[in-house]
Order: sequence, then C-alpha cells, then structure tokens
Amino acid sequence: MRRVLALSACVALLALPAMADPLPSWNDTDSKARIIAFVDAVTDPTGDDFVPTADRIAVFDNDGTLWAEQPVYFQLLYAIDRLGDADPSTLTTPALQAAAAGDMSGVMAEGEEGILEVIHATHSGMTVDAFQADVAAWAETATNPATGMAYTDMTYQPMVELLRYLRDEGFVTYIVSGGGVHFIRALAEDAYGIPPRQVIGSLLASEYQVTEDGPQIVKLPEVAFIDDKEGKPVAIDRIIGARPILAGGNSDGDFAMLEWTTAGDGPRMGLLVHHTDGDRAFAYDRDSHIGRLERGLDEGPERGWVIVDMAQDWSRIWTGTPE
Repeated sequence: MRRVLALSACVALLALPAMADPLPSWNDTDSKARIIAFVDAVTDPTGDDFVPTADRIAVFDNDGTLWAEQPVYFQLLYAIDRLGDADPSTLTTPALQAAAAGDMSGVMAEGEEGILEVIHATHSGMTVDAFQADVAAWAETATNPATGMAYTDMTYQPMVELLRYLRDEGFVTYIVSGGGVHFIRALAEDAYGIPPRQVIGSLLASEYQVTEDGPQIVKLPEVAFIDDKEGKPVAIDRIIGARPILAGGNSDGDFAMLEWTTAGDGPRMGLLVHHTDGDRAFAYDRDSHIGRLERGLDEGPERGWVIVDMAQDWSRIWTGTPE
C-alpha cells in the first residue's frame, strides 16, 4: 500500500504544471540564476538569510536602467520638443536656440549649464499638476528620434519583469533617478507599476500658491536638489529612511547607491545593466557621453555585484516590440 501511495504521489507531482518563470525575458545565464537565488534566500522564512517583508526594499535608477537614455535623456527630448513652439524672442542663449532648432548636439555642447537652461525654460512657471499632465500627453504621441518608437515602448522588458517579480515576493520597489521627479512620476505607474510616492528624483524649487484654480504647487526656475551620484544615498535616507537590500543601476552615477546598499548587514545585491547590445538597442560604457560606466565595470565584480550583459542575458529588450 505504501508503494502504491508513493507512486501515486509521484504521478501527481509530475502532473502539476511547471512553476512559471518569473523572468521569462531573461536567458538562463548566471545573472538570472543569481537574482532568483537571492530572492529565494531573502524570502525563505526557514533560511539564515531571511529578510522580513518590511525590510525588502529595492531601488532602481531609471534612465538606462529601466528605460533607454539614447540619443539623450528622454526628459531633455521632451524639453526640446516643447521649445520648438517657443517665441523666438525668448530664445536668448545658445542652448535655448539649439533646443528650439532640435539640435541635440548643440544643446549637449553647452554642458550642464545649457541643459539646465533648457529644463528651466520648459519645466517652470507652471503647476506640478499642469506639468505632469503635459508630460503624459507628450508621451502618448512622441517618438524617439533614434528608433522611431514611442518612448513608452522603450522600457526594458526584462527590468519590468524584475520589478514585478520583486513585488510579487514582498519587496517595495522605488525609482531613484537623476531625472526630474515630476517628469518620472507622470509616467512611472503606467510604465512600471511604481506609484508616484515611490519615485525619488532631482527637483526644481517650488512654492505654494493660491491661484484661480485653488491651492497649487508651482515649479520655479532654480534647482533644489540633484539626485545623482552621492546624492542618491542621501535622498534614499531622507525619503525612505532605511537602507535598501537591492539596488540596480547602469552607470557610475549609480555607484554610490550600489556601494551604500551592499555595504549593509545581511544579504545584499547590487546590479548594473551593461549596455552591450548594439544590434537590438545601443552599446556604450566607458566613453559614453551619457550613462558612462567605468568604475562599476572595474570594481563591481570584486564587490559581488551582478553585471547584466544585455546581449547575453536578455532574450528580449523592449516592452513595445515582442522578440
């Protein structure tokens, strides 16, 4: 009888459907195996590496990590589009003139100061609500000049799957980006399932005003905080109030965030997306004008970080183009 019961149990197990792959757009490489092993370890209540749900915090950069950042940041492309209809008399600097002409290289040639001029001209003097509504409307029709794809289709399918997988396993996922916080908040929930309150980013100054439409927060043409490099751990500490156990990025601008995250006690994971796929997307790292990745490549492996090779580790790139 025991043999019959054992045989019946084996047959029943074989008949069960296979466990769904939580990361179907990831190839079966070491990167995928390490991610799944980490998540299994921190969610197993019987294991030594178990992490309570309240402490399962994961933070991710946005540009180049969750969506593309070429040929320039999407937020700058939005600003350039908006300056195309500007009154010529208001275009008083080379950066503004280049942006109004759609000359991205001309804007980049003016450096950070020129980029900020364009951002200030297109992002300030309006309420947060009006700005975010305008960003959402722009994203519905705008297309990337390098690919012709909608910006909302240029999120990375493997990373969207990773965010979903982590949330299914009790993590809270945050975006911690050098991009403007209000720009990302306008799109993040639809793109990634991350609500606005879980988006941290760079900030223009703002003020409270009572307008014809009632009380509003109005954006001002000055920088309040740049959420990049060493600013990222500072912002996480200030806003989240706890050290994450997983951090993902793609450039040396994310190094401090990964360094701080993985220096904590207990199980930790740092993850860097390495842009190696010039056929399906863009290939760049050490010498790139955007998303430069040098220190992370040199030091990440010895720190135990997962270096994701897009060409080798991902079977699919974009959410908008099934492959």
